[in-house]
Amino acid sequence: MKKNVLITGTSTGVGFEASMLFAKNNYKVYATMRNLKKADQLKKKIEEENLDIELLPLDVTKIDSITSAVETIIEKDGKIDVLVNNAGAGFAKTIEQSTEDEIRWVTEVNYHGVVFCTQAVLPYMRKQKSGQIISITSVGGLVGQPFNELYCGAKFAVEGFMEGLATYVSDAFNIKITCVEPGGIATEFMTSAIEKTAVEGQFATGEYQPIFERYMAGNQKRANESENQVYQTGAEVAEVVLNVAQHEQPPLRIRTSKWAEDFCELKTQADPDGTKIVNKLKASFL
Repeated sequence: MKKNVLITGTSTGVGFEASMLFAKNNYKVYATMRNLKKADQLKKKIEEENLDIELLPLDVTKIDSITSAVETIIEKDGKIDVLVNNAGAGFAKTIEQSTEDEIRWVTEVNYHGVVFCTQAVLPYMRKQKSGQIISITSVGGLVGQPFNELYCGAKFAVEGFMEGLATYVSDAFNIKITCVEPGGIATEFMTSAIEKTAVEGQFATGEYQPIFERYMAGNQKRANESENQVYQTGAEVAEVVLNVAQHEQPPLRIRTSKWAEDFCELKTQADPDGTKIVNKLKASFL
């Protein structure tokens, strides 16, 4: 019987590429997105390549939507083998210039969505004594960055949530936990981040504007001068996700490129895949 995989945020980018890649590697894929009207490109690929992909609506900010999608999969297959928490949104704006609604939105999409999707699949994985939860976080989940404090805060939260979960569900219920940490991704994700960032048509205003301009200039300089490619494609990151899903003993954390590894070196050099810290936590608390 095929393994199945539930992937969130599949209309574009990493989720789109992962859906096709998993299907081509003998998985039954449940590709979900908030608005199925954005599924035209994926539908076309499904038809052209005869892929075993079923589309389902799932809004990670709505618990009823998450529950409905999970229950649909259980009714059809009786199990969920892999959850890929991919849905997320970029956001780069100062805390001072962010509205209350924006702050709540960033947290709901990037953190609460991961928590509630994970909560929804855990009872079934626990019952079947097997499963895997892969969350697409970011190097921003390990290293705070200017003008990304809200986004980084949400991704840091995902890292802590996944790390804590791994300390007990892995051994007790054979549920594997991994954070996949990309650096920059050259997809619609970046366009969305820019659209959400603009303040009065600009990225930052007032006294923050010259700081933001220096930040953007530094980013561009690093991208142009780095020996390693800064921006990856969605397909490249999807390959890492598939490799994690197929790994017998996947790491708690994995970066998706040499640039991402180098960027996070100060945080990871003593414990690159998170094994030491999980074992230490187990020994201390369990």
